[in-house]
Amino acid sequence: MNAGAGTEIRTGFYICHCGQNIAGVVDCPAVAEYVARLPSVVVSRDYKYMCSDPGQELIKQDIREHNLNRIVVASCSPLLHEHTFRHAVEAGGLNPFLFQMVNIREHDSWVHTDHAAATEKAKALAYAAVRRVRFHTALETKRVSVHPDVLVVGGGIAGIHASLTLANAGKKVFLVEREPSIGGHMAKFDKTFPTLDCAACILTPKMSAVGAHENITLWSYSEVVKVEGYVGNYQVTVKRKPRYVNEELCIGCQECIRACVYKEAKFPDEFNVGMGKRKPIYIPFPQAVPQVVVIDPARCLQVKSGKCKQTCVEACADRRAIDFTQREELVQIKVGNIIVTTGFKLFDAKRIPQYGYGVYPNVVTSIELERLVTSSGPTGGELLLRDGRTPQSVAFILCVGSRDYRTNRWCSRTCCMHSMKLAQLVREHTGADVTVFYLDIRAPGKGCEEFYDKSLKDGIQFVRGRVAEVTDWAVTPEEEGKLVIRAEDTLAGLVRRIPVDMIVLAVGMEPQSDAQDLRRLFNMSCGTEGWFLEKHPKLAPVSTFTDGVFIAGCCQGPKDIPDSIAQAGAAAAEAMALIDRGYIEQEPNTAYVVEEDCSGCKSCIPICPYTAITFDEAKAKACINPALCKGCGTCVAACPSGSIRQHLFEDEEIMSEIEGVLSHA
Repeated sequence: MNAGAGTEIRTGFYICHCGQNIAGVVDCPAVAEYVARLPSVVVSRDYKYMCSDPGQELIKQDIREHNLNRIVVASCSPLLHEHTFRHAVEAGGLNPFLFQMVNIREHDSWVHTDHAAATEKAKALAYAAVRRVRFHTALETKRVSVHPDVLVVGGGIAGIHASLTLANAGKKVFLVEREPSIGGHMAKFDKTFPTLDCAACILTPKMSAVGAHENITLWSYSEVVKVEGYVGNYQVTVKRKPRYVNEELCIGCQECIRACVYKEAKFPDEFNVGMGKRKPIYIPFPQAVPQVVVIDPARCLQVKSGKCKQTCVEACADRRAIDFTQREELVQIKVGNIIVTTGFKLFDAKRIPQYGYGVYPNVVTSIELERLVTSSGPTGGELLLRDGRTPQSVAFILCVGSRDYRTNRWCSRTCCMHSMKLAQLVREHTGADVTVFYLDIRAPGKGCEEFYDKSLKDGIQFVRGRVAEVTDWAVTPEEEGKLVIRAEDTLAGLVRRIPVDMIVLAVGMEPQSDAQDLRRLFNMSCGTEGWFLEKHPKLAPVSTFTDGVFIAGCCQGPKDIPDSIAQAGAAAAEAMALIDRGYIEQEPNTAYVVEEDCSGCKSCIPICPYTAITFDEAKAKACINPALCKGCGTCVAACPSGSIRQHLFEDEEIMSEIEGVLSHA
């Protein structure tokens, strides 16, 4: 049942108590009684929970019994329940867009304490909605088909899990990773907390599965440089950087590495965070996927100057995998959904100079210690001081760069457990005395509190208090040749000086350096801290405000491995839901051009954040692609001739709503 031109307007009004969220401040029965006296209002009710099944049933019954053709619901945020009530209106036989929702929770009851004033405000908002809804017209949603392929950006544990989940469900996946190998930060770990499982034993099978899966196209050493289109139909351009090695021909035998003219490794090894050395031609780490060598163009003599004996080419003469003619390549793909799993970067400990990182050789970060105790690390798993001695005392300083308004306000979540794990490994490797300086121990995950208890029982000492500074100034004979930590002990109520052989800084997580560039590339939002912003922190934790673009893992915020995997699985499930449905329904609140009024000034084209507006040269008019338009209204407000209008936000709707608010007495 739709109301046509000239049809009598018959409005139903419903106000929700929302338990005490609204009714605790707003007199809901009084509002319902007030609205009942307004012109065109046939039914006016208050109910405790309008979003419940009985509340929705009230709307359906009243539409049928009272021949209603407009519906207004005053309750909470439209973001939460606008679709709920639209479905109820549609189920009652009415076009779902002949409905208006009034937010009297966030806009009224939650921000006021004066009950009388809040009730009057609710009446004004309700009156405005009743006036506005008279001008609503029946609109129809549009269906857009969804391309079945998915792009996953970032090859850490989250990207790996999301890719495998989709691929095992029969979906085609493009996994793009900018490093030469997938694996991310987890590939650098020795063991994982709280079970102390071998990290490589967990990760390597999943990496190998990605490399071998028939439904996964793995593009390492590559970056996404352009994204066009809309949900279900994205056109993505991927830049594939030259490895100077043919991936299809290379078998990872490493003969070329051994034959390189640089007989000794002399360049900083990124995988070992600069503590080891590598040659210009290398494989990042033994379990790397793809198991293909890469040539560093900044270090290779042949790439830089063309003056090299090319002994690597001779060593690979049988397979001819070395190819110095490779150039950067741009590849275009079509996908329906995008999952962003670009991870995090670690805080630079040099930003806190009082801790001596970069000044004292035996002050290291947690990730550096991780590589030192790993058997595939630069020392083969042997933990030694820079002078070759085994440390007898080691201290951990927690919250380095985290929970500090001078650096980062947030907790990085994993540092406490990561440090306790490393403390266990230090004792296992050296038998050293270990002291942990902490602000608060945060161990909320499954088995984590038990791991903390085990650390206490194993003799690891915990000192509660912020470390003031690290020095090598000896005051007593016991401090000679040691690093001295000066810290407050809040439990003992004194300032302590503790000499140790080695200090480990538990550096926190930060957003990637190029997070803002990625945000613009994928049209996402960032929070004030720089982490990618989810659509809703509780109801849509992996969706973004751009349909078809999902986030997972530490690009959304600090989290541990289980949480990253859980979120990656959720993102994959959201993508699969769209793919299996085969189409999406687009909201009709899009902008449109009234051609006879358009002057062709083109001022609307550069301001559209969704690139939905183009210029029709033949007509000399602007035109809007409704599939790309998200109804933000920017072009409507900016059009100098007023020729751009928007469904559900027509001039008469907005003006009548404003008049309703202002005219309420």
